[in-house]
Amino acid sequence: MTASPPTPPATPAGVDAAPGAPTDTTRLQRRVLRTLFATQIIGGLAVGIGIAVGALLIEDMTGSSTYAGLGQSLFVGGSALVVVPAVRITERYGRRGGLAFGYACAVLGTLTVIAAIHLDNPVVAVSGYFLLGSGSFAGLQSRYAAADLAPPARRGSHLAIVVWATTIGSVAGPSIAGLAERLWTGWFGGPAYVGSMAAMGLLFVATAVIIGVLLRPDPLLTARELSGETDAPKRSIADGYRTAKTNPAVRTGVVAAALGHFVMVGVMAMTALHIRHGMADPEDALSVVGIILGLHIGAMYAFSPVIGRLVDKYGARPVLMAGTAVLVAACVVSGSSPATDHVRLSIGLGLLGLGWSAMTVGSAALVTGAVSPARRPSTQGFSDLVMGLAAMGAGIASGPIVEYASYGMLGVFCAVVALAVFPFLMGRLEPPAEEAAA
Repeated sequence: MTASPPTPPATPAGVDAAPGAPTDTTRLQRRVLRTLFATQIIGGLAVGIGIAVGALLIEDMTGSSTYAGLGQSLFVGGSALVVVPAVRITERYGRRGGLAFGYACAVLGTLTVIAAIHLDNPVVAVSGYFLLGSGSFAGLQSRYAAADLAPPARRGSHLAIVVWATTIGSVAGPSIAGLAERLWTGWFGGPAYVGSMAAMGLLFVATAVIIGVLLRPDPLLTARELSGETDAPKRSIADGYRTAKTNPAVRTGVVAAALGHFVMVGVMAMTALHIRHGMADPEDALSVVGIILGLHIGAMYAFSPVIGRLVDKYGARPVLMAGTAVLVAACVVSGSSPATDHVRLSIGLGLLGLGWSAMTVGSAALVTGAVSPARRPSTQGFSDLVMGLAAMGAGIASGPIVEYASYGMLGVFCAVVALAVFPFLMGRLEPPAEEAAA
């Protein structure tokens, strides 16, 4: 009895291969996921350091909670600066070019902040943090790279694998900030926070190099080849905006991602200051902030595989509804916590991270599945642009609210913002037939 011939490798379900196009994408997708997994760990370390020290650095330089919140939020929302050129680079050179560009801009940001520290210039420091946001942008864009070659039935899970990888680096990052400071001061001396910035820069350099060397062949360009869209016209952010206007699934995904990001950034950015205002020793405050923000960042990413499976099984709508409810609970718990109640703040920040994860994974799967590979960079870029603008809006709003009202009032405000997504989730989410992913 002879053995049956092996079944030829197939194109991922839902992607029609063009004549002559390669179809063995399973091995390539595993390689893509391994590469992105590694870079998310390293990049996550850098992002975690930036989140831990951002508000503290800016407040030390300005003496103002308002400016501290703005600087911190610019770090998370700096994608608004690079998303337009990054989309153009991604359209032409694929995910590899766009991600490497984002991390390279983040390296420039670390050098700018280091210069600002030596010059004691808060304006330059805030500008540097805006550039540092490019690293956060590249990390978020990696989730889309993981979905380019994923079968539709596994898209949420593959997205979530890459999001989860950030857990390892981001949880450790805030604690590494203090270690980097001690080592740098012991070896070189100089002003505070330079060691943290130097560590961030080195980590972003390593991430950019790994992306440039190992993310080959490019997943987006391969997906386009498989779907016969290699000659499709290059699109811009404006095309992404037009797609969101006409495609209810994209529109809902963009709104959910933006509002979830607004709430997360607004509460997170001010929590570090809330904690420090309740402590006498600044060094002890940095340690406590590192632990609590580490837990928060861990919750942002650690449960993403579970959330991805829920998206695959039940769809994006119920996951986004649950994420909204968790965000509201996070605002209530955090906003009602005294500055000295570190346990309660940890719970609130953990819920904040979990709700953000549900909104981010659910919205990314919704947006990616609603458009073809040729439309993905412009549509996903528009979504991340709106997320970045939302983060900046959170920074502009959260600082004055805390300074002139209270941290508790910030929690009430952000809870109301989170609830604004429900009208969109109640509507139709099916994309137009001509725009749905093949």
